Order: sequence, then structure tokens, then C-alpha cells
Amino acid sequence: QVQLVESGGDLVQAGGSLRLSCTASGIIFSIYTMDWYRQTPGKQRELVATITSLGRTNYAEYAESVKGRFTISRDNVKGTLNLQMNNLKPEDTAVYYCHASNARRGDDYWGQGTQVTVSS
Repeated sequence: QVQLVESGGDLVQAGGSLRLSCTASGIIFSIYTMDWYRQTPGKQRELVATITSLGRTNYAEYAESVKGRFTISRDNVKGTLNLQMNNLKPEDTAVYYCHASNARRGDDYWGQGTQVTVSS
């Protein structure tokens, strides 16, 4: 059974920092592209950051709105995904979801989400 479990969401003041974590089980973690998405009520889920491992090199990409403030990382041994969020803004308020995908296997998995609220 595949599980993605997020943690670290909280209420924080603007300018503050949070670190989200996602622990994966039931998959060969290293061969999955891992992403963080976020969603606010009435809006589509938005890709925040993505990271792919090719050999020992990780390749990360970010949405323009978070570049320079957020850092995505992964530990393929522990099967964990992290998102370090600095200089948070009220517009970062959302439910953040961990996502794992492998196109060759046709796999696509989501976590249950963790709430991040940034007060002004």
C-alpha cells in the first residue's frame, strides 16, 4: 500500500519560515518524481516545486511565485521529501500536497495535505 504523509503545516506570520515534510512508503522512492502542490478554496491545484533524481543528481524546478524563497529537497534513502519555505507571504496560504509520479509505471499518488496559513 502506497502512502504519502505530509507534516509541518502551521500558522505563521508573514516573513516567517516553515519546513514541510513528506514521508513515502510502499514505493521505490528514488525512481519517482516528487512534487509539492498547493491549493486554495475555489482554485486549481498549483505546482509549487518538483524534484527528480537522475543517478546521484537531483533536478529541481520552482514556480515563479516561490523562486528564491522555497527550496525542495529529497532523501532517497529515507524516502522523504521536504519543502523549506522562507519569507512566507499571506498568498502562500494553502493546503500543501505531496505528489509522487512515475510515467513509465503509470503511477500517480497524492498525500492528504497539510495546511499552511500565513497571517499578515
